[in-house]
Amino acid sequence: MSKGQGGPRSGEDSDLERARARYGLLAVVLSNLAIVVVTVVGVWQLDGDKSVIVGVLTASFTAVSSMTTAYLGIKAVSNTAKSLAQTEATRRDRPQQPQLPSQTAGS
Repeated sequence: MSKGQGGPRSGEDSDLERARARYGLLAVVLSNLAIVVVTVVGVWQLDGDKSVIVGVLTASFTAVSSMTTAYLGIKAVSNTAKSLAQTEATRRDRPQQPQLPSQTAGS
């Protein structure tokens, strides 16, 4: 049996994908939290210098949005590729329908 058809590796692959998704999301969330903490501490240390605070907040927002967008984009492409591969494997593994012989004009 192939991997996509519920073979012995199917459960292992599913567990591996679940772990990758869980830890990838955890890494993104923790990175975003670290950026937020550094931003809050940085803004707190600036003592009201508004032009610098705007720059720090802008950089922080850019970093958080870039990190999150990259993760979601990579995850979407990965899911699409996996879905296409499974569809192709299913199509390839499915037995072909026997074709009926065409009727001859003389019969």
